[in-house]
Amino acid sequence: MKGKNELSELAERVYHRMVDKMSSDWGMNIDSWDWVPGVGVISILAYGQLMNNHEATEYLLQWTVRNKHMSEQVNVINSMAPYAIFPDLYRMSGERWYLETAITIGDWMLTEAPRTREGAFEHTVTENVHFSEQVWADTLFMAVLFLARLAKLTGDRKYAIEAEFQLLVHLRLLQDAPTGVLFHGWNCAEKNHMSSARWTRANAWVILASPWIVEEIGSTTPFSDEIVERYQQLASGLRHYQGKDGMWSTVMDQPEFYAETSGSAGIAAGWLAGMRLGWLDDSYKEAVDLTVQGVIERIDRDGTALGVSGGTPVMPSISAYEEIPCIPTLYGQGLVLILLSLANAEWSSL
Repeated sequence: MKGKNELSELAERVYHRMVDKMSSDWGMNIDSWDWVPGVGVISILAYGQLMNNHEATEYLLQWTVRNKHMSEQVNVINSMAPYAIFPDLYRMSGERWYLETAITIGDWMLTEAPRTREGAFEHTVTENVHFSEQVWADTLFMAVLFLARLAKLTGDRKYAIEAEFQLLVHLRLLQDAPTGVLFHGWNCAEKNHMSSARWTRANAWVILASPWIVEEIGSTTPFSDEIVERYQQLASGLRHYQGKDGMWSTVMDQPEFYAETSGSAGIAAGWLAGMRLGWLDDSYKEAVDLTVQGVIERIDRDGTALGVSGGTPVMPSISAYEEIPCIPTLYGQGLVLILLSLANAEWSSL
């Protein structure tokens, strides 16, 4: 593991790359309202809390003031992501708007958000395209994490019960029993995993979101042991596909595909989150350290996380995943920032 000072300095560089350079590019435009800036602000919150960086948490209050006018434009699953910071911003500021907005959005998710026939949230997006009856791994991080945090803030079990159900149904529908890892998506109408891609970033969203969700709802409602069992199967399965450089290919069972930074960072961060919760033992430390080193080697001098694949729907074939170009993105920066922050916290606890 890198030293504490080096991890802290790298994390600061990655953070400032996100907030200092204004950009209108889809991947780096933080002043917008969708899943891309959503993952960005979620990661900045984690960084601020884990690194005790008040500048970062203050930035989020300012970010919300600048961008809240866009939050009412559309309600889809992908645009839920920024709301995940609202419970903590309410605790920090005491401003009722954060609480009232979060409750309104949480109630929309419970009563109006489209669902598949299994009751899972249908993966809806801001773009003018529909994925009817499709369940995507991304949803757990983009939407269910917010519900779990709202449950802890309000103490209202209805949000916790829904978060627990969504986590479990997503795991059941997406997990590949022979390998333990996840497919990118599931088509409820056709009863198949579509292209059946074991996409790395899909696994990253889930391995990280699962312990975070349970940590939030655990004091509000009981959760199924099946969640922990499936998480541990996933964590173990991911070790099988880790490369010697600590990274995973963009489709993990296709080692000839390019190594993908955001998914690799998210997986190692998910392992660390599971270790903090007591779901994983210390045998994962060596694998985490290997990924941290691999990710660090892919951080440019200006803090840009390199090797991050662009926006990726469930592709029509496995080969199509390798055709997705790599570009700088807030979610790439964000998953790297979360990994560095968690690794720094792990170093501090030794």
